[in-house]
Amino acid sequence: MARDTLQETVHPREKGPKPPFDEPAQTPPGSEARMCTKPDHGEESYRGFERLKNRAALITGADSGIGRAVAIAFAREGADIGISYLPEEEADARETVRWVQQAGRKAIPMPGDIRDEQHCRQMVDRMFAECGRLDILVNNAAYQMYRKDVDDFSSEEWDRTFRTNIYAMFYLVKAALPRMQAGGAIINTASVQAYQPTGMLLPYATTKGAIVTFTKALAELAIERGIRVNAVAPAPVWTPLIPSTSPPEKVRQFGQDNPMRRPAQPAEIAPAYVFLASGESSYVTGSVVDLTGGEMLP
Repeated sequence: MARDTLQETVHPREKGPKPPFDEPAQTPPGSEARMCTKPDHGEESYRGFERLKNRAALITGADSGIGRAVAIAFAREGADIGISYLPEEEADARETVRWVQQAGRKAIPMPGDIRDEQHCRQMVDRMFAECGRLDILVNNAAYQMYRKDVDDFSSEEWDRTFRTNIYAMFYLVKAALPRMQAGGAIINTASVQAYQPTGMLLPYATTKGAIVTFTKALAELAIERGIRVNAVAPAPVWTPLIPSTSPPEKVRQFGQDNPMRRPAQPAEIAPAYVFLASGESSYVTGSVVDLTGGEMLP
C-alpha cells in the first residue's frame, strides 16, 4: 500500500526470514532487542502519504512487533502516537519513540498494565491532554502461552489472557468512544486463531474469537457516533511474543506450515491498519481483514 514498490519484484516467499529459526528462548513478555533474527517494522521501507495528517492515535502493545510497525506507519502518515506498553518493555518502547519522533511526530510513552481499567482511562485522558484529540484507537496488545494439555492452563493464566486480550479492549473503548469525533476509527488485532484455533493456545484462541465478535457488535453501536470499528486477523507474525511464549520446536519451525513457508514481518501487516484508519476505508466497518498469507478462513 505504502511500502517501497521496488520490493514488489521479489517473490512473496522470499521477502522475509524463513524457518528454521535459531532463536534463543526468552521469558514473557519478550524483547525485540534480545532477538537474533530481527523483525522488520518498516523502519527502512515504509513511505507515508499524509493520510493521517494531524490525527492522534493510541496503540497498545506499541513497543515492538505489529504495534511498533503500526506506530511507525501512522507517524509517517502524519499522526501523533500514544505508545502503550508494559514497564518491563521500556527498552523496546524507547525505540518506537525514537522512530515516531524521527518522523516528526509527537510520541507519548504510556507504560502500565492495560488489565487495569484505571490505567486505560488515564491513557485516554492523556491523549486528550497532550494532543487535544483521539482519532484512532488500536487495540493490539496480547498475551499467550503454549500448554500441552487443558490441565496445564491455570485459572490465573486464563484470567490474565482474557484481561489483557479482551477486557482491556472494553476498558479502552468505554473510555475513548464517547469522546472520539465522527470520522474516527477503532482497529482491533484478532488472529487466524479465531478461525483455526490451536488447542495448545486455548485461552489465547478463545479471546481472539471473542475479539471478532466484539468488533462486529461494537461496529453496530459505534457507527451511530460516526466511528468505524474493524479488525485485522494475521496468521504467524515474527515478533518477540514468539520466542517468549512458544516451545523451542514451535519457534524453530514458526511459519513453516503457512503457504508462504515463512511468518509475516510486522511491516507487512501495518499497511492494513493504515487503510482501516484512513478515509480510504470510509465504507468499511464491522469487517475482519484477512492477512493470513494464504491460510483460508471460513
